[in-house]
Order: sequence, then structure tokens, then C-alpha cells
Amino acid sequence: MTQNAARETLRDDGLEDDPDEGPSKDGPDGGPSTNGPDEGPSKDGPDESSSKNGPDGGSSKNDADEGPSGGGSGPRPRRARRLLRWCAAVLALLIIGAAGAGYLYYRQLNDNIRKDPLNLGDNKVAEPTPNAAGQTPLNILLIGSDARDTEENQQLGGARETFGATPLADVQMLVHLSADRSNMSVISMPRDTLVEIPKCTDPDDGTVYPASYGRTMTNQSLGHGGPGCTVATWQELTGIHIDHFVMVDFAGVVSMADAVGGVPVCVDANIHSRDSRGHGSGLKLTKGTHPIKGEQALQWLRTRYGFEDGSDLARAEAQHMYMNSLVRQLRANATLSNPNKLRRLAEQATEALTVDPGLDTVKKLYDLSSELRKVKPERITMTTMPNRYVGARVEPTEDAEKLFRLVREDIALDGKDAKPAKAEEKVPSDPAADDAEIAVQVLNGTRTDTLAAASGRTGTVAGVLKEKGFTGTTADTTSALSEKRTVVRYPSADLEGDARRVAQALGIPADSVKRSTEVSGVTLVVGADWREGTEYKVPEEDDTTPESAQALNGADDEACMHVDPDYTW
Repeated sequence: MTQNAARETLRDDGLEDDPDEGPSKDGPDGGPSTNGPDEGPSKDGPDESSSKNGPDGGSSKNDADEGPSGGGSGPRPRRARRLLRWCAAVLALLIIGAAGAGYLYYRQLNDNIRKDPLNLGDNKVAEPTPNAAGQTPLNILLIGSDARDTEENQQLGGARETFGATPLADVQMLVHLSADRSNMSVISMPRDTLVEIPKCTDPDDGTVYPASYGRTMTNQSLGHGGPGCTVATWQELTGIHIDHFVMVDFAGVVSMADAVGGVPVCVDANIHSRDSRGHGSGLKLTKGTHPIKGEQALQWLRTRYGFEDGSDLARAEAQHMYMNSLVRQLRANATLSNPNKLRRLAEQATEALTVDPGLDTVKKLYDLSSELRKVKPERITMTTMPNRYVGARVEPTEDAEKLFRLVREDIALDGKDAKPAKAEEKVPSDPAADDAEIAVQVLNGTRTDTLAAASGRTGTVAGVLKEKGFTGTTADTTSALSEKRTVVRYPSADLEGDARRVAQALGIPADSVKRSTEVSGVTLVVGADWREGTEYKVPEEDDTTPESAQALNGADDEACMHVDPDYTW
């Protein structure tokens, strides 16, 4: 077996141990633990850690810190350092923004920043439509790479046998900044989410990575040419246009932890994250609230043994608490006013980042950080993509699509958006023809993921239109499309008035009249919201954030981690 093959085998089999969590599977008393991501397969789901191919498995290179996700009712594993890297990325942007005004370091900082193309896929997603004030939202994908390609990354990341191996995008968080800059929404995607990775082309050597056969783990997208393929994968899955990406690795994370002079965290009892076999992060705190920084902050972010039930869910909860506190400290802490310290931190931050060309200078990062700082902590909402188990992996649920829609439509996840003023309906430049002269084609789009197309819908709705005087209506009985909402499409401006007239006659709202190059004339697609009856009823849209997204508000400063009694002192 070659050295590289040995590395892959170790990663696949989950045999590499986290240097902070210890080498074995034991609980606090030295006996075997029943769950936790470090132990490989969970007690509820089958072990797929060594699966190399297949439509639902893909190549699975698990990190040393955890095995594959479990299934059923067991705890949901999450990446050990996902919030660590999220904090580093956000902190880096803010630090650069504060220090970037010093021209003395401008050229040096620019040279530190690594760049990669934004999108390596073939398909593009349309940019969002500006609001009434001409503002558009910003979507930034934060990527945490598990690369162990330098000595510093190796020391921080552990897993010696994976040095130089293909990196994985084990942390993926989409940051959505609203068009009016009043709120921010964050969606994190579990690393083992099954997705279809699109065809990507490596910008360095021209290697073409074909689209994945079936579904594979989303973290593998980074190895298909770089972060631009992770961006392409997100856009394909969510339909959200992504403006920028920021990728950070292990290096520089610890050195930036002191930037705010300590981050307050709380535990409800004394804790020492260390058991009789030496497992645990080593975190030791007394009951109450403490400002942590440096190595202790890293221990907090890595702690699993001692928090709640010892699962990765508990670790994620602690990381959320840390991140929210960090954001509040960044706004209030005077440590950031020290120019020399800021410049040193800016150097460390820029060396830890890889960005797209739209963020490849300190000036561009400064401008982005200025936009991010406009949002108050109480308007920041962090969520996890709703998912369900597929064996030992996860897949997006219907709630995930709802979450994606809210972001696409720039609807705040905290539910505090002001009610938008009703926009004036635009008068078409070319008025509608007489009803009898309007040619309308009716298509059946009632098919859904779980329901077959409703039988006879095109004939029924075409009949309704003819009764209303649209005698040029024809029913296409051969197509069975999938359209969530009924829509009227038209190909060119001269037919907009006709399309709006058809919609008006059926009670279809004006915002469901769309211009499209996919049709050659006025086309009514009967959607899944009109599977029966002859009268269209406008569905009431539910714009609340799904409970399964586990929303956490950025201003929550009362959270306190529960300590497992077996780890108290």
C-alpha cells in the first residue's frame, strides 16, 4: 500500500484520533462510550465510513475528529471546528476592516491574500432583483478547509497521516446580508449532506471533474478544483446567487483568538473536560461566566466531553454561544483600537484567508466588513440546514427548501422585517389584445416530489379560460412539469399585456407573471397549488423560519452550557 493510500484508508476507517479528544472510545469512567462522532459509526445508523462510491455515499474521507453521522434518534454529529472557523472568518473580516486603513501595510496585506475563481461550474444563478431603493442583498459562502498542507496546519489539525491529502470543505456556512443591511442570516450545511456536485474545471491545470454520479458528500466539492466548486454546488442546491466566498484553514485561528481580549462564556457547574483515559479538550472552568481567549478559547470550541450529553450537538451549542458572544465583543471592546495590534492581527488574518477575486484586496475586504458591521447582533440569526438521515448521511428536507426560499426572497429569518409597501403595478408598454385574440397554452405543472401530476388539469383550466372568452386557448396534455406555484409566462415585452390579462381573469397575482425565454407565447403552467377545482385561490405564504432550522439569535447573552456531572469537580 502506498503512503497516500494508507492516508486515505486511515481517514476512511476513522482510525485517526483527535489530539484533543483522546485516542479511544471510552467515556468518563473508562468504559465504552455509546455515542459521539469520534467513535466512528453511531449506535443508530450503519457505518458508511469506508464507502467509496455509490449514489448515496460517494467517496467518504472522514476527518480524524469524527466518524460518519449517525441515524435515527441518536445525536446528530457536527464538525468539531465548524464554529471555530466561522469565528475566524468573521473576525478576520472585521480585523482587516479596522486595520486596513493603514497604507503602510496595504501592499503587504494584499500580497498575503490568496485568490481563487468564484464559480467553477457551468451553470449560473441570476442575481437578485434590487429592492425599491436599488439595493441588493449580499451572499457570502464561508468555507472551512481541513487542509493539513503546512507544518502549522498540521500541528493545529492533527491527523498526521493525512498531511498533504486532498482537502475537504468540512465547514460550509452561507452568510446572507439583507439588501437594506438591517439583518443577517446564516445557514450552515452539515459536512456529510448528500448533494449532486456539478461538473467543475480546475482553474490551475484545466482538469475537468465530471458531475457526481448520484449524490455524494458535500465536503468533497472542495477537491473538485477548489472553493469555486463548493460555490457551484451550493448554487445548484439552493438556487441562491453567491457573490463571494471566504475560505479559512487551521492556521491563524488561534493567533486571532485574543483580538477582543477575551470572549465571555458560561457554564452552570465546574467543568474539567478530561476523563480517566485522558480524553477531552482539557478545558477547566469554575461555575459562572468567564472571559476566555487563546488556548482556552480553542479548548472551549473543541469541547465535547463534559457538555450536555457529550454529543457533537452539545459542542455545536457551545460554539454558537461563543460566536454570538464574540460578535458582541467585537462591537464593544476597546482592544481593537490599538493600531499596532490591529496591524499584526491583520497580517495573520490575511495569511489565513483564500477569497474570490471580488475580495482580493484589503480595500475590498474593508468595504465588506463595513457592510457586515451595519447589522446589530439582535438581527443576526444562525441556522442549520434542516436535514434527515439517509443511512449514516443526511439530506435536505422540505424545510430546507423553505429556508432557501426565504433567503432567495431576502426575508429576515428573525421575523422582524417591516411589512413591505405594496409596489405599484407596472403598466405594460403594449396593452393586451382582446381576450378572444390572445393565444394561451396551458401546461400541467402539478407534479411534486411525492405526488404524480393531477389528471386532466390542463383540459379543465383551458375550459375555464374558454368560458371566460379566451377562445384561443389550447391544452397541452403531453407535458407533466413540476411547478410549486401557478405561473403565467411570456417571451417578450409585446406579450406582457396579454399575459397579465390572462392572470387577471383567473385571479392569479401579478407577481406570478414572469418573462421567460423558455416559452414562445403566453403560457399558463398550472402549479401544485391548483391541483383541483376551477377557481384559483392564492396560497398564503408561510414566511416563518422552520423550527427544524434550530435558529439562534445573535444577541442571546444569557445562554449557559450545562455540564455533565461526570465531568464536574
